[in-house]
Amino acid sequence: MWFRSSIGKKLVMSITGLIWIGYLVLHMYGNLKVFAGAEAFNHYAENLRALGAPLLGYGHALLAARLVFTVSIVLHVWAAIALRNMAARARPQRYATYKIVQANYAAVTMRWGGAAIAAFLVYHLAHFTWGASFLQPGFTRGDAFGNLVTGFQNPVHVGLYLAALVVVGLHLYHGSWSFFQTMGWRVERYDRAIRAGTALLALSVPLGFAVVPLSVAAGLVS
Repeated sequence: MWFRSSIGKKLVMSITGLIWIGYLVLHMYGNLKVFAGAEAFNHYAENLRALGAPLLGYGHALLAARLVFTVSIVLHVWAAIALRNMAARARPQRYATYKIVQANYAAVTMRWGGAAIAAFLVYHLAHFTWGASFLQPGFTRGDAFGNLVTGFQNPVHVGLYLAALVVVGLHLYHGSWSFFQTMGWRVERYDRAIRAGTALLALSVPLGFAVVPLSVAAGLVS
């Protein structure tokens, strides 16, 4: 079948990566609503559960979205591991001398960066969605604004969040550029424009996320 080939697996990575890019952009936009105040942000958070009403039941659209994102990340990780194993089988003997050729920092850290992002995702869910007591002692369900402000008043959480965003930026840059290459849309004459666009995405999304914890830490949001 098509997904057994390396091209098929790269296509799976590209499509699932695109789904997560869309999620990140929407999530970043939603987070910025914190600057509208507690009532507006909590109203936004609550309305996520009412998406699709009255056709869909309360929380059903959000559950469906979470299932899509979960399947996407599982397939993304599966494709990454499968491609790595295929490359290892193609060259069972390691190079006598290993050198990085035509690879930037983002490219050579994709594997470990992906693992770091996966670990951060679990931490992030435990912190702001599940309300794990050891991370967020004063977690209050239904008060998304209060939980966010309380969480980012802890400099440890802010530091972890910002560090994760650096890794996300690197992953976004290389992953977005690889998407164009996999889809066959990387034409030499447009290479500079593609790189500029992917660089803009890789900078704007992390910065859009980072402004929230930094504003809370600085006392601009409280």
